[in-house]
Amino acid sequence: MTKKTHSHVFTSESVSEGHPDKVADQISDAILDACLKSDPRARVACETAVGPNAVINLGEVTCRGLNKIDTELIARRVVRKIGYDRPDENFCWNTFSYVSHLHRQSPDIAQGVNRKSRKSQGAGDQGMMFGYATNEAKNYMPAALVYSHELLKMFSRLRKRGGKYSWLRPDAKSQLSVSYEEGRPVAIETVVISHQTTEEGATADSYAEIERLARDYLSKTGLLTDSTRFFVNPTGKFVIGGPCGDSGLTGRKIIVDTYGGMASHGGGAFSGKDPSKVDRSAAYYARYAAKNIVASGLADRCQIQVAYAIGVDKPVSFCVKTFNTAADGVTDAAIEKVLASGKVFDFRPYALAEDLGLLSPSGWCYEDTAAYGHFGREEFPWERLDKVSALKAAFGV
Repeated sequence: MTKKTHSHVFTSESVSEGHPDKVADQISDAILDACLKSDPRARVACETAVGPNAVINLGEVTCRGLNKIDTELIARRVVRKIGYDRPDENFCWNTFSYVSHLHRQSPDIAQGVNRKSRKSQGAGDQGMMFGYATNEAKNYMPAALVYSHELLKMFSRLRKRGGKYSWLRPDAKSQLSVSYEEGRPVAIETVVISHQTTEEGATADSYAEIERLARDYLSKTGLLTDSTRFFVNPTGKFVIGGPCGDSGLTGRKIIVDTYGGMASHGGGAFSGKDPSKVDRSAAYYARYAAKNIVASGLADRCQIQVAYAIGVDKPVSFCVKTFNTAADGVTDAAIEKVLASGKVFDFRPYALAEDLGLLSPSGWCYEDTAAYGHFGREEFPWERLDKVSALKAAFGV
């Protein structure tokens, strides 16, 4: 009897740094970076809203030296760096109006987080966080999301060079549909690219060039076929974009930020939050654990759920799923037991922040995380593979 192969198509999307929601995320994280530089124990939950020629900051910040942090100057720097530099587009770094409604953290929250002993620091909120890893790509991320991110990063580099591609503007989205057989990516079925252009760039020739560039890049994956379909600016025109075309808010791209829908999500956004907020820091640590588990050969895919109670210094639960890909003799329950023991990974809010250096970033900053995904990028400490030996020893591999 011939064995049936299981096949399916999975789709993920990415958005560029000029997408309105990503503009908001980057401003929020740039303010967080400034606060942590001034005070590593700062408490920050900074939200940003952007719209036609407007930026608004809201949320809570408790930070030594806050009076020396110019949040408006930070917002303008970020917008300029992204590339919004044309006043006629109705969102420009030196013309937008700015308003700040930032205030101090609620003392009701602070009393559960700030303890006399930093090592007993409680979680900054309740909730569940997820970490995920898969060995289908070199960076242990889902293929459709990896290539969606990489396409837009390529167009961003070309845009910022100017010259031949000066008709490209900052706002863009990509979407890839990838065919799988027995859990492995085998072909790219569909590519969708919506890229903002100047009025002069809204031509069939420009769209054909976008498709050519995308084909050239994706040909390196070995997943393009004669049947792969491309859709470039399928409405026919994308000139009005960015915060002028649509409003943007911090935390509205949580699936783009994580695993492209391939794994579960606890619902908490990342940007603008200091490491005491476990919906950011514990999600980073859960990715760290999942990636090391897959890299150690314990499973081909691993999803970790960890949950916290506000003000409590240890997780209240763990749940591991390896989707029937675990190595012989390895069970999900056994991995849960190792995680809960704290011997390889310490999920206490204080410990995980110390382990990953989240309070005093070195060689990276939170603003860098706020576009093109928080995971799968080697510059971040939660992507280290330094627990593989300990995990192999724990399981006798």
